[in-house]
Amino acid sequence: MSNDNTTEFTNPSTFILLGIPGLEMAHVWIAIPFCAMYVMAILGNSTILFIVKRQPSLHEPMYYFLCMLAVSDVGLSTAILPKMLAIFWFNSKEISFNACLTQMYFFHSLSITDSGMFVAMALDRYVAICHPLRHSTILTNPVVAKLGLAVALRSTVFSLPYPFLARQWPYCRTNVISEPFCTHIGVVKLACADIRISNHYGLFVLFCVKGLDVFIIAVSYIQILRAIFRIPTKEARLKTFGTCISHLCAILVFYFPGLFSSLAYRFGQNATLHIHVLVASVYVFMPPMLNPIIYGMRTKEIRDRLLWLFAHKGK
Repeated sequence: MSNDNTTEFTNPSTFILLGIPGLEMAHVWIAIPFCAMYVMAILGNSTILFIVKRQPSLHEPMYYFLCMLAVSDVGLSTAILPKMLAIFWFNSKEISFNACLTQMYFFHSLSITDSGMFVAMALDRYVAICHPLRHSTILTNPVVAKLGLAVALRSTVFSLPYPFLARQWPYCRTNVISEPFCTHIGVVKLACADIRISNHYGLFVLFCVKGLDVFIIAVSYIQILRAIFRIPTKEARLKTFGTCISHLCAILVFYFPGLFSSLAYRFGQNATLHIHVLVASVYVFMPPMLNPIIYGMRTKEIRDRLLWLFAHKGK
């Protein structure tokens, strides 16, 4: 016999998103910090975009990349949160098959976009510190635009296989997803077929795409540190390294929770399910919320402009 969630089907018309399994009674309260994180992400990233647009002195490659990161962060969190709140506050757990695949695509695509933006920003720091006299001639506006387009195209190319792979599998066990949003591994785990292709592709993207990004960033910073240590005075070394602090903090916030979440879903079978889901959910909203704070606090130009706006508004 089969119940509503275990009927035999090839592609289900809907999936059921459980939210955070085991913590259903606390969903109403869990939604509040997630909603607050989302509001902070929207306000923070919108402020970054507004300040860079209004301040001509910030029309430089680093801030253009920061704006691209802000747009990607807003898109990433917006693709996830509305459905999460519907689950937590209104118990609206159903999501259509196509909507689930669409959410899956945007989740993975915008995550790869974020990773690519960090590579572009590392390149900017490398050129600015290792080749300061050539910075303006190397990273011209057309080059910045081409880099941004390349990041977007790469994200599309490597994310499109996710929904296509998920669509090809038969789903005859259950249509219940033990998460508040659709991810590739979360969906294909429900398939009653050999999903090694999906698993291998997910690991390929994790290690060969994001892993390559981390490698490029690491190589860039090795060269940056070598250049910094050649600076004769301690004060100048600290000042130069200070221009990289925001970028390094944002990198740590983005990559480490994401790596833990991806590996935990594949290999952490003994960990409690709600811990898996909470980590994955926090990973979605933490970087978009913290990136504007990190750059706003650590970047003098943005901080000064923001303080000026508040002071001017208070008059």
